[in-house]
Amino acid sequence: MKAMILAAGKGTRVRPLTYDLPKPMIPLLGKPVMAYLIEYLEKYGVKEIMVNVAYLHEKIENYFGEGHQYGVQIGYSFEGYTKDDGEVVPQPIGSAGGMKKIQDLGGFFDKTTIVLCGDALIDLDLNAALFEHKRKGAIASVITKEVPWDKVSSYGVVVTEADGRVKSFQEKPSQEEALSNFASTGIYIFEPEALDLIPSGVTFDIGSDLFPLLVEKGLPFYAQTRPFNWIDIGTVRDYWEVCQDVLRGEVAHLDVPGIQLKDGLWVGLNTSIDWTDTRIEGPVYIGSGVRIEAGTTIIGPAWIGHGSHICHGAKIVRSVLFEYTRVLPNVSLEEIIVFKDYSVDRAGVMKHVSELPVDVWSNARDRRNKRRTADVTDLTAHIEKRLIA
Repeated sequence: MKAMILAAGKGTRVRPLTYDLPKPMIPLLGKPVMAYLIEYLEKYGVKEIMVNVAYLHEKIENYFGEGHQYGVQIGYSFEGYTKDDGEVVPQPIGSAGGMKKIQDLGGFFDKTTIVLCGDALIDLDLNAALFEHKRKGAIASVITKEVPWDKVSSYGVVVTEADGRVKSFQEKPSQEEALSNFASTGIYIFEPEALDLIPSGVTFDIGSDLFPLLVEKGLPFYAQTRPFNWIDIGTVRDYWEVCQDVLRGEVAHLDVPGIQLKDGLWVGLNTSIDWTDTRIEGPVYIGSGVRIEAGTTIIGPAWIGHGSHICHGAKIVRSVLFEYTRVLPNVSLEEIIVFKDYSVDRAGVMKHVSELPVDVWSNARDRRNKRRTADVTDLTAHIEKRLIA
């Protein structure tokens, strides 16, 4: 079996994280989401993986290379073009269009292929899914998951016959219009013949274009509903909640890295924690090279990215701080993600650091901020409210 990872999208619903990262590179426990997918595929013996890329493609390619460190081979298909002045312009051509481009070039998809979206964690029993796909003689299979009716508008919804044969597919219907609450998980199994239906050189999507075509032609296209964990990072709020669940140990097969100093507290290499009047309530991960000053309070679940600096009197509550974040003295951050110059609260409200009334956080690598830190005092609780509001 071969594999395809879909990684060409911009991930606009996960901004600001995707201002500087392609969505598959968003980290969980310090490792990109896509790394977990590659490890998953390798575990099931899938050694040949193609990845379509576009937006910030070089960050994916430079990180994963040709895949030797994972025991697999990875190839890339760039979607876009280069201007005469050398500017690279990403231009995704749809999930199905991306597969067709690969097929037209070298005929990669010459056997059964599993297709995964690059922004979700899964623990699907792939052997069982493949067995059912073959048993039914399917040309295409989509793995579905039942979701609450009030969430159907966030997903592509699959409508099936009693035997699982797909009869229609609704792309993000309203709750009133939805004919099913079984959502496509973005996990597909295709036979090479399915790709013959995709036109060359045009934008074509799996969910909105290829699936309806399969139904229209009456081809053997089935949905499978299987028990498995599917953690979809569709929005910033999803990401915050996933981080909380992972740190609480509620996501199987994901273990907090680092050295466990005590119950609920893990640290990376060469951290510095001044325990004078400092209180840390787990689960908390403190990355390598982090400096925690005296009088700090950290209440988990919380993730402090490597190279960060938490100044005296600061309070971090159920938050995620990306690498090299300096939280200034006496600042309180609660249920928030800080990524470079941006913050996002758990409801998805984003703010740029320039919008805040006072200095709250800064770049820990900036030497100028070390001098400023000494001058920032007496920031009270109302700052927290104005930041989160």
